[in-house]
Amino acid sequence: MALNAKWDELFGGAAPSGQPASMTLAGLPAEDRGGGGGGGGGGGDANLKAEEGPWHGAGKASGELRTSTTTSLTDLGTANEGVTGGTAGFDSSAALTEILGTWKTRLTAVRDECGRLESALKSAGRDFGERELDTQRKIAAEAPAPSQKKEG
Repeated sequence: MALNAKWDELFGGAAPSGQPASMTLAGLPAEDRGGGGGGGGGGGDANLKAEEGPWHGAGKASGELRTSTTTSLTDLGTANEGVTGGTAGFDSSAALTEILGTWKTRLTAVRDECGRLESALKSAGRDFGERELDTQRKIAAEAPAPSQKKEG
């Protein structure tokens, strides 16, 4: 089945007869490829930009949280030194030991995940930044040269 026929079947003839099926992104018209001067992007608000800054900032925050969690793990261990000796004979001694273990497990998981996220978020920021620059270069290379105004 041809694409236009399939399009008609799926969307009830939304594509003009004899015209190829087309798509739009965020409601913006597709670029005019017929040699005319049609733009494809609309105004400046329609431009999609991926910047490194927010990703790097999120990665930095994850790194700071990792450091803070590492400090908390150390503090937790220090604060609980000798607890079992000082609470010998109390029913709460076993409960405190169990709670300490579960908190160490949870904090270790948080610390490790923050370390993983720090690297992943910073890497994503670098990748987006590089792709943005590459895309800008490609667009600039393919853009028609601005017309010269004739004096006279």
